[in-house]
Amino acid sequence: MEWREYAEAMARLARQLLEQDSVQATLDEIAESAVRLVAGCDAAGILAVRKGRTVTLAACGDVVAQCDRLQGEVGEGPCFDLVRRKDDSRVYRIADMSEPQPDWERFASGARDLGVGSMTGVLLYADNEDFGALNLYSGRPGAFGEEIETAAWLLASHAAVALAGARTIDQLEHGLESRHAIGEAMGILMERHRLSEEDAFNVLRRISQDHNVKLRDVAQRVRTGRPPSG
Repeated sequence: MEWREYAEAMARLARQLLEQDSVQATLDEIAESAVRLVAGCDAAGILAVRKGRTVTLAACGDVVAQCDRLQGEVGEGPCFDLVRRKDDSRVYRIADMSEPQPDWERFASGARDLGVGSMTGVLLYADNEDFGALNLYSGRPGAFGEEIETAAWLLASHAAVALAGARTIDQLEHGLESRHAIGEAMGILMERHRLSEEDAFNVLRRISQDHNVKLRDVAQRVRTGRPPSG
């Protein structure tokens, strides 16, 4: 794909990412777009490392989850290191998986067995916070040159901004849903027990504290007629 075509594709992708209705849909679209837009890319995924554990956030291609799991099992690998690093590294590239990889010997051996010929990845980074790494896989060696690093970096930049926005939207929707559930539960208690608005809220809060259950979950149980549990 020529750079002008790629730029146009990036513009379309930006709109597509903003149209997604959830964080997961945004993540999935990012992985699928990488396979669709980056030459030589057979599979792509987003990996996060949380408390030393690998988490596959999105995967387009079976090898993605397998490689993510492998990195977690052996405790090493390019994506694993990229997410954990505290330096300025944002991109990695393994041009030929069949060549020695001193930093990731066990991972490289396992990746070859999975049919990975080359890899490249970019940190998804926005607003001083990383969301994981976008990782691209090819079955053949030499699929990703330096120009592909630039293409992947552009894709990851768009993706990180959209992901930050999607997560914010998701949090806002979650908050609205919680307030709606609590309001409905308060209404039920007010009608059923002839309570004031303040007293109804205090009942929900007391149940939440006594049973160590989130206020939203208590409200949901009141709405569905289920007793609280802790």
